Amino acid sequence: MASTKTLTGDKFDRQLFESVMKRRFFFTEPFEIYHLAPNFKGDNRGLFDYGPPGCALQANIVDAWRKHFVLEENMLELDCTVITPEPVLRTSGHVDKFADWMCKDPIKGECSPRGDYLRADHLVENVLKARLARGTRGLVKDSPKLDQVTVDEYNSILAMITPPIDNYDGDALAELIRQHDIWNPENNNQVLPPVPFNLMFKSTNGSSAAAPVYLRPETAQGQFLDFKKLLDRETQLLGETKPRATTVGQGVESGVIDNETLGYFLARVMLFLVRLGVDSSKVRFRQHLANEMAHYACDCWDPELLTSYGWVECVGCADRSAYDLTVHSKYTGASLTVKEALAEPVVVEEWQATLDKKLVGPRFKKDAKVVQSAVEALDQATLERLAAELGRNGVVAIDTPALSDGTTHVELTKELLSIAKTTRLQNTREYTPNVIEPSFGIGRIVYSVLEHVYWHRLNDAARAVLSLPLAVAPNKVLIVPLSSNPELTPIARKISARLRKMGIANLGTPLGVTVNFDTLKDGSVTLRERDSMVQVRDSEHSIVAAIRGLVEGTKTWDQVMQRMEIFGGQEDDQ
Repeated sequence: MASTKTLTGDKFDRQLFESVMKRRFFFTEPFEIYHLAPNFKGDNRGLFDYGPPGCALQANIVDAWRKHFVLEENMLELDCTVITPEPVLRTSGHVDKFADWMCKDPIKGECSPRGDYLRADHLVENVLKARLARGTRGLVKDSPKLDQVTVDEYNSILAMITPPIDNYDGDALAELIRQHDIWNPENNNQVLPPVPFNLMFKSTNGSSAAAPVYLRPETAQGQFLDFKKLLDRETQLLGETKPRATTVGQGVESGVIDNETLGYFLARVMLFLVRLGVDSSKVRFRQHLANEMAHYACDCWDPELLTSYGWVECVGCADRSAYDLTVHSKYTGASLTVKEALAEPVVVEEWQATLDKKLVGPRFKKDAKVVQSAVEALDQATLERLAAELGRNGVVAIDTPALSDGTTHVELTKELLSIAKTTRLQNTREYTPNVIEPSFGIGRIVYSVLEHVYWHRLNDAARAVLSLPLAVAPNKVLIVPLSSNPELTPIARKISARLRKMGIANLGTPLGVTVNFDTLKDGSVTLRERDSMVQVRDSEHSIVAAIRGLVEGTKTWDQVMQRMEIFGGQEDDQ
């Protein structure tokens, strides 16, 4: 367990924290009543159900994300299908490259969430760390002691393996497992050599198994395939090191951060996390090493949050350059470029390919449009090469998406295709844009925020507090009559109705409104703030207006206290 503290500096107790979360039903284990059912062998690791406050918190975080990025940045929002056909993910590189090295335990298959497979890098890491902790080469008491040479060797391996394991491929991992006699620590079974294990969930869509699909491994691919519709609408190898504090500007200027756009989004992500209630002292940005960079990225940073489980990756900010749009355009033949009007026209010399449509149609029939799109997608370097080849041989081969006969290329003769250098006046600039991808793990953010805002009243661990900011708190205001006197109830209900019309949930903290007997006399009510427990008193109208300002972020509690009377009256002892 990582050494973490509560918001007020007390030692963090995860067991106590999780009991509060489950008691207040922020989250709970799923299928709980089946745990005692006979012969139930389900594996719930990593699975949780959100209760009412958890649902509200998650919805508020998503709403805060939408306001922070979509509205404030004037972006366009998409919600794409979670099921993706295999050709899309094969083109993007995920089918071939989205994999871990896994070792099979052939004797017992219940030791891993993936059945009888264990992730090879984690297996090596866990066994070597356990041996270093025990000071022996094995798990039993009479195992031989570790000498200093072996200790140094283990630490060297762990420095290469944590974080990312891409320093070792399958063969290297197999050699580590063989050389250091590593077995499955769960049952002391010998494991087989590592094999690549695809991380995507494969399925079928409809009755045919001939067209496999995957549960998307990322949310990004849909936006690239819908790119044209958007345009139509709106043209650390040495182990763990101490984080280094720097500004985004300094990071970009020094070249540590690849470009200004990526740096800008890193800064926006930091502001967003703090807005949710994240403790800024428990945030770090870890840059991916060259050997762990995703196949589509030229730079990538992971904003990580410190929790009782250690540093947890909650966001990934990748500079994908033009990789995705380029590969999908090449495979489908669709033009995925941006055209911008130039202030002054320029003279451009370029290679231009022309198909004889009268001949291409009868020759390729229903594949004619695919062939035409493939030709239109050819870049200038390829056109120049093909022009020379066409002049020499009178025929060229063009790569295409799969045609009706299953082939992925066509041969075009000089009767069908001509390629010539032309001069034209260009009034627009055409280019394939680069993409910055900030990807958010909402579930991890929800949990980390809850840990970061958790604390308890002085010398009273039972009085737990979650200091969630008003913007994301599941419920904003608690409205209660001071007594059960029936004359007070209608007033409380009226205030509650006014707040609900403003979209402000009023069942719970961070704010509390009290209706008492003075309300019957002068219409005034009190407003209490959760963390400080300070109360102010004013008219119902002024209190409701103050609540709205606090929720919308246009007022602070200090400003409210300056404008209203600090109250220490009837409900002080409640």
